[in-house]
Amino acid sequence: MKAARKPQAAQAARAALDAADISRVIEMAWEDRTSFDAIEQQFGLNEAAVIALMRRELKRSSFKMWRERVTGRATKHDALRSPEVTRHRASHTRQA
Repeated sequence: MKAARKPQAAQAARAALDAADISRVIEMAWEDRTSFDAIEQQFGLNEAAVIALMRRELKRSSFKMWRERVTGRATKHDALRSPEVTRHRASHTRQA
């Protein structure tokens, strides 16, 4: 079975991530209010690339827990979001 080719932009984005960026993507992926679209906009990683990164970087049990948590969660997709869900800023980030 031949593996599907990944878009070159997604491959380039993954290659350009340093340890701090990978850590931030993981943090954003765990946050309920941060959508996959926001991650893609900031880091160039689509949902499939985020899933692959999480699978590669997390322990197996942590990855399974994360997948169960985000599967079907409307807040992880901008198009499915309720209008009441607004942008969230974590308490440890710089407030502008």
